[in-house]
Amino acid sequence: MTLFLAAVLGVLLVVLYRLFVVPQRAGNWVAGHFVASSYGLPPLETLDPRRAGPPPPAHRTEERQAVADAVRDGDWKSAARYVRAAGEEWDERWARLELLQHLAGEDDAWLESWRAAEPGDCDAATLRAGLLVHRAWKIRGGGYAHEVMTSDMERFKAMLPAAIEEARRATLLDPANPGPWVVMIMAARGAQYERARFRPLWDGLVARAPYHYEGHWQAQQYWCAKWFGSDRRMMRFARQAVRKAPAGSPLAGIYLHALGELSERHGAVPTATPWGRSTLRRVAASLEQVDPGHELLPGLRHLLADAMLRSMMYGPALEQFRLIGPWCGAAPWRKEGDPVIAFETARGTAARLSRVRPAPAPMTHGIGR
Repeated sequence: MTLFLAAVLGVLLVVLYRLFVVPQRAGNWVAGHFVASSYGLPPLETLDPRRAGPPPPAHRTEERQAVADAVRDGDWKSAARYVRAAGEEWDERWARLELLQHLAGEDDAWLESWRAAEPGDCDAATLRAGLLVHRAWKIRGGGYAHEVMTSDMERFKAMLPAAIEEARRATLLDPANPGPWVVMIMAARGAQYERARFRPLWDGLVARAPYHYEGHWQAQQYWCAKWFGSDRRMMRFARQAVRKAPAGSPLAGIYLHALGELSERHGAVPTATPWGRSTLRRVAASLEQVDPGHELLPGLRHLLADAMLRSMMYGPALEQFRLIGPWCGAAPWRKEGDPVIAFETARGTAARLSRVRPAPAPMTHGIGR
């Protein structure tokens, strides 16, 4: 038994050394010796902390601005056309609804006009229901329950039933549309739905859009420990998302958000295991199939690079940093203070510990190969 305990202690010391001491030494090397271009990375002076990735194409920005201008002038028909043009690309349709929801949060007179003119329109009804949910969450705030004032919590809870009922009515207007189901899933945890009441909502969503990204993100929040699940349930849900993500979908990135939730609750996340590394490789392989222009992809690559670095997957992490390019305005680096310094230290550590020999290489700015 003594020899066994000594062996276990030895392994633990080696792991701790690799997790904490080795990266710290690499960080010291970065400060004085790291030359990014020698590893195929953009130089330090080109790093841009304003964004997580390159700006969207000009035509997409112009389209959104035109819709925003029209809506602010009261033209709800432009909003309706904008949403309907997404067809059955449900993730894109939801993204367009989110833009309109932001605009309705500023002034919803145009939305009320749309609802009055087309009371049978599912998108308008979904938008109204989602706006009610977001207004309720704005009152509650993003803190833990014990941090929220009792009066605010009571107002929050009182607003959600109307939002859920609005979404239920929207499901009848277009039974194939998953949007109302996403809204109900979003509201379910705030309304304190037990699992037996939540599961029909989830079943309703996946029956219509089995790979809906926002729907999965909202459901994962339900299954996390701070709401109605646990770390184990949340991670099981996240791994299922990785397994079922189809080619071209960013759905596998849900796993990275689950790791972030664990990190927020517990600090360091134990992903430096064969199982954890294998899952991260599957996530990386899945993201490789996503359209390089997908707007979720840059942020997910940052999360993946950070997770790989923490899992001592230095070579794969370095590859992600190459794909990311000069953009460093993402969550993993902002929480450290100066995102440029944090990003430079992270990618330098990956380079130092990856066993990749430094050599001049062509730089690729952006997230695509």
